[in-house]
Amino acid sequence: MYTKRTLERSVLEASRTFPVVLVTGPRQVGKTTMLRHLASDRTYVTLDDLGPRELARSDPGLFFQRYPPPVLVDEVQQAPGLLDQVKVLVDRDPGARGAFWLTGSQHFALMRGVSESLAGRVCVLRMLGFSVAEEAGRGAGVLPFRPDRIVDAPSITVSDVFTRIVRGAYPRLAQPDAPARDLWYGSYVQTYVERDVRAMLDVARLQAFETFLRVAAARVGQLINLADMARDIGVAPSTVQQWLAVMEATFQILLLRPYHTNRTSRETKTPKLYFLDTGLAAWLGRWSSAETAAAGAMAGALLENHVVAEVAKSWWHRGREAPLWFWRTKDGAEVDLIVEDDGLLYPVEVKLASRPDRRALTGIGRLRATGVAVGPGCVACLADSRWPIDGYVEAMNVASIA
Repeated sequence: MYTKRTLERSVLEASRTFPVVLVTGPRQVGKTTMLRHLASDRTYVTLDDLGPRELARSDPGLFFQRYPPPVLVDEVQQAPGLLDQVKVLVDRDPGARGAFWLTGSQHFALMRGVSESLAGRVCVLRMLGFSVAEEAGRGAGVLPFRPDRIVDAPSITVSDVFTRIVRGAYPRLAQPDAPARDLWYGSYVQTYVERDVRAMLDVARLQAFETFLRVAAARVGQLINLADMARDIGVAPSTVQQWLAVMEATFQILLLRPYHTNRTSRETKTPKLYFLDTGLAAWLGRWSSAETAAAGAMAGALLENHVVAEVAKSWWHRGREAPLWFWRTKDGAEVDLIVEDDGLLYPVEVKLASRPDRRALTGIGRLRATGVAVGPGCVACLADSRWPIDGYVEAMNVASIA
């Protein structure tokens, strides 16, 4: 059964404006399924298949004679030179709209080719796994999440949210006949390392890279410390930095950058690490069940990771860049997440509690005291319903992010 995706609206709108639409994101999140659902009569070809891939690399002109537009080309990063031929065909028929739908799962090489060949001709959209709202079948509004436009939704319990965190958001794992979680993630990581990482890194370091994945998963929600991570893996800090860049380029992690102002030099300028799929982080961290994850030392960090990923989906799945930050001073005052929009900073705190009190607002108060323009905020938690903590901040259940 097909699950409606929030990104569908953006794909169709972009196809009415641009000749090329590129949907990027990690493998197995449903990019091709969604695009084929939207246009089942469109020519389809995947460059994961050897024959089409070799033709795309050796003779792009002949490739598009064999697979004429309107066409959906899957995993286009396998033949970067194909983008030059797309440019030729687009320029030959400048009035065409939505003629080329492309998908890709490696950001660096793909976006370099896009910027060189298709600037001004392509709309780039990001797609991740299911959001909680998508999986629940709730209709998606036009606007992405901000604390001043919270969507009322049935609250989710600690057991339910950690079941979702541990299972993750990949569509295959949400199906009634889903494979065993541990087997699926084991296969996924092996495929990811063999296909995506091998294409970007020295093959001799792949075993150390797999260790690095587990070290990274143990640090979700934390400030990145390259030297500390390097010591645990036995590699140089520069190697860790390179590997983090690879994980970000392949849509496995989000490096949340700190917001800082010109008013003071006291803010931290080191990014924090989050996985874009909590199930992968839980599997790498060896959290095997919702019960052990909810009771473990990483429970608060995993819930925070879940909220950050859901907010990122809310923006990316509506075709928007995710203007997300965190704020932290050198003496430890912190706001977990900031949404920057319309000239205001909208603060979000995450608490593993059903009834957070005003102590949860300490960081927001310190942020307001800097004099920056701060809008309404919220505390994402496990509250049964929305309620005001003060005149500027509401408590809300994490299920209300849509």
